[in-house]
Amino acid sequence: MDFDLSASGFRGIVLAGGTAARMDGIDKGSIEIGGRTLLELAIEAYLDADEVVVVGLETVRTDRPVTFTREDPPRGGPVAGLLTGVDAMLRPPALVGVLAVDMPHVTAYTMRRLREAAVGRDGAFLSRDGRRQLCGVLDAARLAQVRPDLEHQHGMALRDLLDPLDLADVPAAEREGIDIDTWEDLRDLQE
Repeated sequence: MDFDLSASGFRGIVLAGGTAARMDGIDKGSIEIGGRTLLELAIEAYLDADEVVVVGLETVRTDRPVTFTREDPPRGGPVAGLLTGVDAMLRPPALVGVLAVDMPHVTAYTMRRLREAAVGRDGAFLSRDGRRQLCGVLDAARLAQVRPDLEHQHGMALRDLLDPLDLADVPAAEREGIDIDTWEDLRDLQE
C-alpha cells in the first residue's frame, strides 16, 4: 500500500496501557498473531500518519520510530490515554487517530476510510453491531474544545468525551471491528 500524501497533519495514538483484566493482566501489545505483535499491527495501521504515539509500557520492539508515554497516574482509561498521547506529540496535529492495541484487523485502509468519513465533521469512529469501537479519528481543534481538565479525564468514559461531537459512524468491514478482550477472543481470531 502506498502512502497517502494528502494526510498531512494526521497523527496517531495507540492505546496500549490497559489492564487486560480478563487476560490475566498480559501486555496485549506483545501478543503475536501470524508472527507479528499486536503493537506492530496497530502501528502499521498508521502508515499515513506523520507521527505515532504509544500510550503504554515500552515492552515491545517496534521497527517504526514511535514515542512511548504513560498517563499519570497510569491506567487512567481511554480518555486519559488519548489526551496523554496528544500531549506527547512533537507537533500539534490537525487530525488525531486513536486505536486500541487489541484490534489486529484495523489497517491503513481503515484509517483512510475514517479520515474520509470525518471530512466536514468532528471525526469518525468504526462501529460494529451498532457499537462504537476504540478506533477513530478526531479533529484536534474540536477535541481541544471538549477536553476535560486533568482531574476529570482519569476514569472518564470515552462516550462522555465524544457525546458533544458530531461524529460519523463507519461500519466495520469484515473482521476489522474485532477486538481481543479474552483468551477466547484470541483463540477465535487465530482459528
